[in-house]
Amino acid sequence: MKALTLAPVFLGSLARRRMATLFSLVAIVLGVALGMAVQAVHEAALSEFGRGLRTLVGEADLQVIGARGGFDEQLYAVLAARPEVAEASPLIEVEAKLAGRDETLKLLGVDVFALARVSPLLLPRAAEGADRFATLSDDGIFVSAAAQAALGIRPGERLRVQAGAAEVELRVVGDVPAAGEGRRLAVMDIAAVQARFGTPGRISRIDLRLAAGLAPQAARDALQALLPAGVMLAVPEAAEDEAANLSRAYRVNLTMLAAIALLTGGFLVFSAQALSVVRRRTEFAFLRAIGLARMSLFGWLLAEGAVVGLAGGILGTALGYGLAWGALALLGGDLGAGYFSGLKPQLQFQPGMTAIYVGLGVLAGVAGAWLPAREAATVSPARALKAGDEAALIGGHGRPALGALLLLASLGAARIAPLEGLPIGGYVAVACLLAGSVMLLPLLAAGLARLLPAGGPVPARLAAARLGAAPGHAVVAAAGVLASVALAAAMAIMVASFRDSVDEWLGQVLPADLYLRAGKSASSGFLDENLQARIAATPGVGEVSFTRYDSLRLKAGQAPVALLARPVAADGSGLPLVGRARPAGSEPAIWISEAMQDLHGWQPGERVVLPLAGQALSVRVAGVWRDYARQTGAVMIDLADYRRLTGDRTANDAAIFLAPGAVPGQVAEALIATAGPGVLEVSYPGEIRALSLRIFDRTFAVTYLLEAVAVAIGLAGVAASFAALAAARRREFGMLRHLGLTRRQIGWMLAQEGALAAGVGVVAGLLAGGAIGLVLIEVVNRQSFHWSMDLHVPWGSLALFGVGLVALGALAAVLAGRQAMRQDAVLAVREDW
Repeated sequence: MKALTLAPVFLGSLARRRMATLFSLVAIVLGVALGMAVQAVHEAALSEFGRGLRTLVGEADLQVIGARGGFDEQLYAVLAARPEVAEASPLIEVEAKLAGRDETLKLLGVDVFALARVSPLLLPRAAEGADRFATLSDDGIFVSAAAQAALGIRPGERLRVQAGAAEVELRVVGDVPAAGEGRRLAVMDIAAVQARFGTPGRISRIDLRLAAGLAPQAARDALQALLPAGVMLAVPEAAEDEAANLSRAYRVNLTMLAAIALLTGGFLVFSAQALSVVRRRTEFAFLRAIGLARMSLFGWLLAEGAVVGLAGGILGTALGYGLAWGALALLGGDLGAGYFSGLKPQLQFQPGMTAIYVGLGVLAGVAGAWLPAREAATVSPARALKAGDEAALIGGHGRPALGALLLLASLGAARIAPLEGLPIGGYVAVACLLAGSVMLLPLLAAGLARLLPAGGPVPARLAAARLGAAPGHAVVAAAGVLASVALAAAMAIMVASFRDSVDEWLGQVLPADLYLRAGKSASSGFLDENLQARIAATPGVGEVSFTRYDSLRLKAGQAPVALLARPVAADGSGLPLVGRARPAGSEPAIWISEAMQDLHGWQPGERVVLPLAGQALSVRVAGVWRDYARQTGAVMIDLADYRRLTGDRTANDAAIFLAPGAVPGQVAEALIATAGPGVLEVSYPGEIRALSLRIFDRTFAVTYLLEAVAVAIGLAGVAASFAALAAARRREFGMLRHLGLTRRQIGWMLAQEGALAAGVGVVAGLLAGGAIGLVLIEVVNRQSFHWSMDLHVPWGSLALFGVGLVALGALAAVLAGRQAMRQDAVLAVREDW
């Protein structure tokens, strides 16, 4: 038979079963769109980050980088005199907090003479009428066009920024023309920044242009020995790699959620195609009888699934670009997690990535159609023409041995170590659990049928008998329910566990009555010694615990880790510890986060080298604590030890414990009055806790939406499955009518069949979801973000959810079968004679 002759027969079937095709299509569209949107936003953000980075580094071959607090400027003179270095440009990076506002501005202190030879794109341009020596003035600042627009300022106006606990007023004397449209930064003379922001003798970075013909690696080998502890040489591209690695786990996990939605679409294609095989078995038998080969039938049925997948892939990529555009407009490429804040990326069409996601849609369609196509191709024409053979055509009793093997394989996959920081084994375990659960669905259905009571009304006995005799029907009707319920249950368990753990963690890390800060930990605001004394002496203040924030660079090519210096008891009491060592030795003690343990392999009791104040110091790991705020790791050290080792007496915030009888509101007002207006912020622990949980819920809002969509798709799959099954069972309904059953009784039978099928899917989905939830908690989240959490199962919500789905499944089956029940009983039976 010619292909063009058969195309209307097979592909036209998709139009004849519009609802089933539509549900399958929507599931694939959603899966492709979500994955495409996440990828497009991330690629746009990384591209913009890379463009900005190239502006900042210019022609530099290497960069000297250190902790957030910088390093001694004398290193600049040492490196500039080396024969390996042709030019060197020192810089100071300050996240300048705007006075009285929450916004910050990236401020670079530069030597304009050295800058011109290394990073000319950062050269400032004086505004018309400005002083010709404005670049060397101690109060002149050059603000990029994007920052001017965002902050609402123009050349000639004054900009007030916070330096420590004081305000500094600067003159906007020009812009940075090559900074680009989306780059919010400012440039100022390096000496002026050192003087005004309390960093005398300190610099943040040195950009190096190497001697002609010298390879960067050779220069690194020669120069690294000259650098103090914690200061490293890196190629400029390393910052882009750090940003990509930092956000990669977040992006991949979002993409995997989209992949699960796509997998649900594949299950719906499976359901639709399996039922199509049932309805069209006479048609296939006739085609086989007149010469259609088995492989041709198999190929055409796969083509049906491929067409659905192709349409879903094309529509999904288009929708994905639309979602990406909306996300960029609303979030600016931030991805909801703070990785690329401040950037304004531009969405770009990427043909290669688009083709990949269209291909994934086609793959989902083909994968869903594979088993039904194989079943149809292997059944003989005579057997296919036999009435009442639907069960054999849609899965029989499944493949329990293969299902059990897949479940066992998930245990092994969950123990696979992360690959380049990605929990590949966890994803494989999730896939094995889903596939194995579907394989075991018929066995579960048959077992449930044996547990049902033998007596009762006729509709109930018929529904139970059908479930036991044709468990393959449960696979068709419940496969989509299982996938969607498993996704919803797993995410509900993971999110509930995460939220409960975060709530408990906040209670442990927020023990004080009030919290005071001079700005964000990375900003230019800080508390000097005089202000700390005034805060401690404020009436109503009983005890004060100051905290200093910095960062440390431990290894080249890795993101810096956070350093927190605050008063800590010798046994670590007061910290959310998950492991500790026995007190021993005279070295200073540190407490590390779980991310430090995972990423660097440090263990309690171990002695490690910590770069502080340019020196490599031996310290002892006293314990491991739970930290949900920093993904790249954190080190905590007692404030007294930190000050003794570094000489740094400043602080960033303070935890205030009130004296007996003190009124919190009055003490808060008195604390704010110890510095200038708008310099200090005071918060209550309840406010911080509520805000943190609101941010948590907003972060997972997309997850909740995805769960709702998945459940709706699963129920739609039940409706489509029973509509097709009811149409295929017209003769059965006719015979039942001849035997005396009323339409109402047949309706009750369908309702109970729908409830049983949905119940099988819900039970299997909840079991699979519980296992997947454990994988998400213990493997995926731990390997991706290095956070542990305590298991919390929302039993009440899951039970209510399951009962509601069973009821909706029964309703969907009744509504779907009404058309078939209307057909005249005699006409239906005559089809079999």
